[in-house]
Amino acid sequence: MNRRAFLTGFTGTASGLAFGFSGGCGGGPSRASPPAAGPASVSQANLPAAQTAWPHPELEETTVAELGARMKRGELSARELVDAYTARIEAIDRRGPELRSVIELNPDARAIAIRLDEERKAKGPRGPLHGIPVLVKDNLDTGDGMQTTAGSLALAGSRASRDAHVVERLREAGAVILGKTNLSEWANIRDTHSISGWSARGKLTRNPYALNRNTSGSSSGSAAAIAANLAAVSIGTETDGSIVSPASLCGLVGLKPTLGLVSRAGIVPIAHSQDTAGPMTRTVADTAVVLGAIAGSDARDPATAQARAERDYTRFLDAQGARGVRIGVVRGEPWMIPALSSAFENALTALRKLGAIVVDLEPLPPNERGLRTLRDVTRALEEPELEVLLYELKADMAAYLATRPNQPLRTLEDVVRWNREHARDEMPWFQQDLFEKALQKGGLDAAPYREALATCRKLARDEGIDRALSAQKLDIIVTMTGGAAWITDTANGDIFTGSSSTLPAVAGYPSVSVPCGEVRGLPLGVLFFGGAWSEPALLRVAYAYERATQLRKKPTFVRSIDAL
Repeated sequence: MNRRAFLTGFTGTASGLAFGFSGGCGGGPSRASPPAAGPASVSQANLPAAQTAWPHPELEETTVAELGARMKRGELSARELVDAYTARIEAIDRRGPELRSVIELNPDARAIAIRLDEERKAKGPRGPLHGIPVLVKDNLDTGDGMQTTAGSLALAGSRASRDAHVVERLREAGAVILGKTNLSEWANIRDTHSISGWSARGKLTRNPYALNRNTSGSSSGSAAAIAANLAAVSIGTETDGSIVSPASLCGLVGLKPTLGLVSRAGIVPIAHSQDTAGPMTRTVADTAVVLGAIAGSDARDPATAQARAERDYTRFLDAQGARGVRIGVVRGEPWMIPALSSAFENALTALRKLGAIVVDLEPLPPNERGLRTLRDVTRALEEPELEVLLYELKADMAAYLATRPNQPLRTLEDVVRWNREHARDEMPWFQQDLFEKALQKGGLDAAPYREALATCRKLARDEGIDRALSAQKLDIIVTMTGGAAWITDTANGDIFTGSSSTLPAVAGYPSVSVPCGEVRGLPLGVLFFGGAWSEPALLRVAYAYERATQLRKKPTFVRSIDAL
């Protein structure tokens, strides 16, 4: 099984021209490090034209709390904010470095912002997201003038009849849906040899830290856009790695929630046993604000019936929040090159200085499969995870397409056929072997599916995370999120550099990636994960770590680190 296929997400102009399941901040200042000027050795020849002239530099690295404070003082309006971010998108995403992170802008965004400005004057703000522009991944339905296509031309021109529940919650919180972000097409479940960040509709999203490097996926545009300060915050989705991996490669905070904390209703699916949406931001505080807005039960998604949601996750933000927390360390990943190991040891040192009790995970007595470590469990999950994803993809795609009555595709088989008929545009670099394998699967009552699902849950939960936490009385676990960004290779597909996302993804447990350093200017992330509903503990430690280290740097948009 090719691990590249598991960096999955669930997995124009201001006028709205597209280019390219049914299913307030507390704890003190949270801003990351001041904007960095970039390496002194960067030559002008290696920089995009007019890099020093990006519009609205005052928006760079600005947090939700800072934007809200400016609007409260009357120094800024939501309309002005929409206009400013739109100008930056035009300059950086469409021109300049040409990131291609935003696939479509909301034609109603300015009008919505004006109404929210009037509401603020009349009634005051709804909350910390009032008037804040948010970008959402193009696999979240919006019942407005924008399309929802999962990056595929097969759904181009088709619009959803209503908002995804996540989008509903954002609008209720007073956010302005600024636009849709590009993604790895179909959330990177189409083909084993895919190129992360590419979709037929949006083309290739480029990494703002080095334009020839990959963003990972599938929430590629959601990561690149926020790293480049094209909006305040974004929403990504993840099945296995699609929030935390692009967050790591783009110097962001990315949180994948517990399965059932955030509704999947109205999100183009991969697999209901692992799919979830989550925030992608520049700071832990912003992540906490967004999570509070989107978390909660939804009648359209039964998995959320018992959601342990908080309305205000910022109350868990504490600069001393790591003190006394027992943190287990995962070591020995084969992809941990010396530069990654050095960054990881620095992270562990910072956690110890914050008062955390940092202990190496010890091998446990072998279980019935002979598995003793979390690495063993992760390897054992590869085949059953793929089996579950393929079965659920076939069933869940049909259920989702049934909610889109104004387009002719009703099943995964229809999509496969459409791709074959439009192969020149849809499959110029890679094919659809995972789609075709999914077509060969039976229904969700098939014994192989039920056995694979039971195996995944037992290994990832009982024999994996839960067992490790219990054995050493740990609160959470820490490891590196993955390797640094690889060079985008259209001939061979992704040259994947490692990931630690699988265990919490398959278990349905939360994880959060936080910037922890760099390799030659390419960001790295450290991953915290824990048991079900452990978001408060993860945010508490992630915030304390972020405040102590402040390792996020804004991108310099160099063409290649090899030309420095």
